[in-house]
Amino acid sequence: MPHEPETLPKKVRLESLTYEGTPLDMLVVVRWSLFGALLACAAFLSLGCKRPRPADVATQPPWFADATEELGLDFTHDPGTIDGTYFMPQSMGSGAAVFDFDNDGRLDIYLVHNAGPNSASKNRLFHQQPDGKFKDVSAGSGLDFAGHCMGIAVGDVNNDGLPDVYVSEYDGGRFFLNRGDGRFDEIKSSGIDKQIWGTAVSFLDYNRDGWLDLIVVNYVALDPTRPCSSPAGGSRDYCHPDNFKPTATRLYRNRGNDANGNWLGFEDQTDAAGLNKASGPGLGVLCADFNGDGWLDIFVANDSKANHLWINQKDGTFIEEAVARGLAFNARGDPQANMGVAWGDIDGSGLPSLFVTHLNYEYHGLWKQGPRGLFHEQAAATGLTKLGWRGTGFGTVFADFDNDGALDLALVNGRVFRTGPPTNPHWDAYAERNQVLAGDGAGTFRDVSASNLALCGKPNVARGLALGDLNGDGGLDLLVTTIGGKARILRNVADKRGHWLTVRALDGKRDAVGAEVRIAGGTRRWQGLVQPSQSYLCSNDPRVHFGLGGVDRIETIDIQWVDGVAERFPCPGVDRVIEVQRGKGQPAK
Repeated sequence: MPHEPETLPKKVRLESLTYEGTPLDMLVVVRWSLFGALLACAAFLSLGCKRPRPADVATQPPWFADATEELGLDFTHDPGTIDGTYFMPQSMGSGAAVFDFDNDGRLDIYLVHNAGPNSASKNRLFHQQPDGKFKDVSAGSGLDFAGHCMGIAVGDVNNDGLPDVYVSEYDGGRFFLNRGDGRFDEIKSSGIDKQIWGTAVSFLDYNRDGWLDLIVVNYVALDPTRPCSSPAGGSRDYCHPDNFKPTATRLYRNRGNDANGNWLGFEDQTDAAGLNKASGPGLGVLCADFNGDGWLDIFVANDSKANHLWINQKDGTFIEEAVARGLAFNARGDPQANMGVAWGDIDGSGLPSLFVTHLNYEYHGLWKQGPRGLFHEQAAATGLTKLGWRGTGFGTVFADFDNDGALDLALVNGRVFRTGPPTNPHWDAYAERNQVLAGDGAGTFRDVSASNLALCGKPNVARGLALGDLNGDGGLDLLVTTIGGKARILRNVADKRGHWLTVRALDGKRDAVGAEVRIAGGTRRWQGLVQPSQSYLCSNDPRVHFGLGGVDRIETIDIQWVDGVAERFPCPGVDRVIEVQRGKGQPAK
């Protein structure tokens, strides 16, 4: 979020120049740096050397094509009236969900507005038809309500095989049970207390009792009457979170079903679990096993404050250990504006890394794990500090877009404060291009944004980035949400994709959220996590996708279920979706 003039960072990044000092002195430095650059260019050309190729040049066939209109997705996000008050929630949402709400084998889409409960703009549910197009089935679904909607979590809380939905809001939040006929019933007595400003949300089974619990990340206790100024010139702009009191992340235990199969709701366990002991302006969340003990932990990305890592103590309580495990700060020991979250094994080490997006004058954070449970911020070593330019990142995903066996990285961008005077249209002053980075499988990335103009060519104020194989062809597609703009589907059209395998892990009737999936083929090993709540305010396809490159045979599929039980399954072939059911495999070591 933006800094007001008195809180502007003293260190300013100017292309390759890093400067510390006052704004007036900085202007002098800029002038001298430009003069020096002209001299350097003249000297360079006088030697007869070729000019270096700009970083922002297309170098490969595109991975994505815009298929929004072709597939019939018609949604324009409404952030509410632009009335000069710079209401802070307008600049922060909203997310999206990609999930199969009716179990017909095709992924559907849910999109939300941020215009307030009295708005005519209601959230919309799109059902994928057999021909791949999306039909608006919002009316009567129960999910077609209006609010200051932020994030979406999808998970089956009553173990009936139907995915349920929680939507976080500024000044609220709503939970809906899926009734299986295209209708979702709001459960107002669900036990989820009213939130101050809910942002990221995720389901997890933190106590291993077989029922999905809920974590709701909260941002700040906003005073909407407090005015803030733009660092670009002192005019009105959106506020920095430091102006308001941070809030606690809240944990709700699933009480399960009664003897008649009726769901009993949630119970607030925030205080009992110890999560009330540290507050922060939370925007991102990831529930995964961070220390290798087989129990799910909770990472919370805090905006301009130290991150939190809540380590599961296996008794219903958590202890915050982000500093001790290396995830609180960047490599210099500074807090940054942490927002979107991605998790994946980027170097084949068997240990997932954590990526978190930041502001455009900061470097995005990438924490590599090793040894297990300890993390080291490695943005420089992975090539993330050598990009041609930087944006303010929100939604982000690790995914193998070309199925070459190495994870790639996508992130969507949009500023939260202006670099100049207000514009008309309002959001043009905040627009930036998105980015795509190709991974090499050894832990480094190169920018291929210029080869992917469908996603990265036009500036936008993007927030949500959801992931899923929408058409079932083995290539991962993207769904992007933008403030005040259209939601877009980016179809994967990568040329000469490698082999692939998608695994759906089922625990009973529901997706086994929190389970780890490992596959082996020849000398290669891959791993993934069943956790749809990644990126920023989004819920993704819960199935785990693997790009295999030239590997055309997978010998084993190992599942580490949430309760610690490990099973091994055979793989009948690649280039397909495989379902594995708990209890039907062989014991695995």
